Amino acid sequence: MEETLEDPPTSAVLLDHCHFSQVIFNSVEKFYVPGGDVTCYYTLTQHFIPRRKDWIGIFRVGWKTTREYYTFMWVTLPLDLNSESAKQQEVQFKAYYLPKDDEYYQFCYVDQDGVVRGASIPFQFRPENEEDILVVTTQGEVEEIEQHNKELCKENQELKDSCVSLQKQNSDMQAELHKKEEELETLKSTNKKLEQQVKAQKDHWETELLQLKEQNQEMSSENEKMGVRVDQLQAQLSTQEKEMEKLVQGDQDKTEQLEHLKKENSQLLLTLTQQEQHQKKLEQTVEQMKEEEMTAVKKQRELTDENSGLSKTLNENKIICNVLQREKERLERENDLLKRENSRLLSYMGLDFDSLPYQAPTSDQGGAGQNPGLVFGNPYSGIQESSAPSLLAMKRCPTCKSDFADGIFDHTLEQQHMQTLCLNCPVCDKTFPAKEKQIFEDHVFCHTL
Repeated sequence: MEETLEDPPTSAVLLDHCHFSQVIFNSVEKFYVPGGDVTCYYTLTQHFIPRRKDWIGIFRVGWKTTREYYTFMWVTLPLDLNSESAKQQEVQFKAYYLPKDDEYYQFCYVDQDGVVRGASIPFQFRPENEEDILVVTTQGEVEEIEQHNKELCKENQELKDSCVSLQKQNSDMQAELHKKEEELETLKSTNKKLEQQVKAQKDHWETELLQLKEQNQEMSSENEKMGVRVDQLQAQLSTQEKEMEKLVQGDQDKTEQLEHLKKENSQLLLTLTQQEQHQKKLEQTVEQMKEEEMTAVKKQRELTDENSGLSKTLNENKIICNVLQREKERLERENDLLKRENSRLLSYMGLDFDSLPYQAPTSDQGGAGQNPGLVFGNPYSGIQESSAPSLLAMKRCPTCKSDFADGIFDHTLEQQHMQTLCLNCPVCDKTFPAKEKQIFEDHVFCHTL
């Protein structure tokens, strides 16, 4: 294997931290002849795994760190580490790169981390049997050798001085290395603290992220609930709009009824005006008839009182009419509901609704026939026809004990007045007082069961 210009990985690790037993060097000679290539044989132990940047160097005996190598060669990685041949390896050093002195050297296996994994026994580079060689030289050669020795001594002294300088530089480098190692330890400690802080910050961020996710889920759930609530409110708004339309329609109906009542009131006022004119004529007649003056005055007072009573009665009838109208509409709605429920129940029981006895409530057809323009008739018609000077006969309601004029309290008004005071069952025609409305509703509901 050829040597490259790339420096091998080294370290400042001392000998105490090396493991020399993981690589064993075999067939190491005591000395090698200078000028020839040297082959180094070594064996990898079972638990050692070589790597691409491992190398074998030649070190002078007494070396301290792996940076003090003289030369080196890269190792060859075996193809199969499990085979027996992979354990036996060799590397060849070219003669050109070998030391030229006779100092003691040794092979060292260094891994890519700069740690020594094996070392050989010491050896020298010298000729074979150098002690037995007899050298024959002339005087000139001796002088030349002495001159060469002087030069070598001088060069040796220079090398020693250079060695001292290098040792001083090495000491400085060792001090600087120690300082750098201390700085490295400080940086490692700082890095460890920073890693702990980063881990704590990361845990804090993860906790905040989980909280944000939970809040996001809660907001999504709340948003869905709000959407459902909005849909419900929209449905309620639509229902209320429909109810409002019904109320507006009912208000329009009430307005039409009010207009109709105003027209009736105008007709009553017109009739009242005619009655007043007729009263004036009667007063003129009374003036002419001196003998009947006191009777006419008394009659006039009675007519005035009766007019007030009729006005009061008219107002009460209007109120009763409105109440009856609303009650009628409510009863019609309840009747329709009861009919549908009864039909459903009868259909469920297998009966025909049309075959059951049913009596519809009779409508009121009296009273208004006297005057088609008025709902309750003309209250002053009896006054025009009456010519008797005596007071009108009075009638009293047997239920509420109210007094009515005999000419006014006809059969129609009597039926209307009784309807306001009584409630009739639409099924069996049973009558209930108006104050027992709850009992009446329970009675009607019993017919649907």
